[in-house]
Amino acid sequence: MSSTITRRQLLGAAGAAAALAIDSRRALAEAYPVRPVRLVVPFAAGGPTDVVARLTGQWLSERLGQQFIIENRPGAGGSVGTEVVVRAPPDGYTLLQVGAFTVVNAALYDNLSFSFARDITPVASMFSTPLVMVANPSLPAKTIPEFIAYAKRQSRQDQYGVERNWRNAPRHRRTVQNDGWR
Repeated sequence: MSSTITRRQLLGAAGAAAALAIDSRRALAEAYPVRPVRLVVPFAAGGPTDVVARLTGQWLSERLGQQFIIENRPGAGGSVGTEVVVRAPPDGYTLLQVGAFTVVNAALYDNLSFSFARDITPVASMFSTPLVMVANPSLPAKTIPEFIAYAKRQSRQDQYGVERNWRNAPRHRRTVQNDGWR
């Protein structure tokens, strides 16, 4: 005995199968978070990265109904805390509060045990801050090209300062020199 399936029956069966597949995946998906989340700050408590992490953790706790525990792991310009996160299980329960200055470590240090490109996945941009270059108002240069031209004309060794983990980095100085600042 042969039976024929109409186009309407076939489409109905396909639609039902698709709906069941969607519902079964939804049933298997676990709500997040179901336990406390660790938010690692790779710097000492009280700094700007820590303050943003604490505000973010409080905000997420209130909205998701689960604790976000701030854990400060300072050292090596942020590398100690970053390594803690890299070595944690990739389950979304250990997060890293990081700024652009932490990513600079990849350019400053040859011996890091991790790679930001390989081992860290960006989740969200939290905030942004402008970077500015300032000088004494008596300096005749008012733009970056004017400053570079001015610095090249000087016979003396110019001094400069940079923030955070760049301040004592010989590589940064070489980069500035190689990019034509001198």
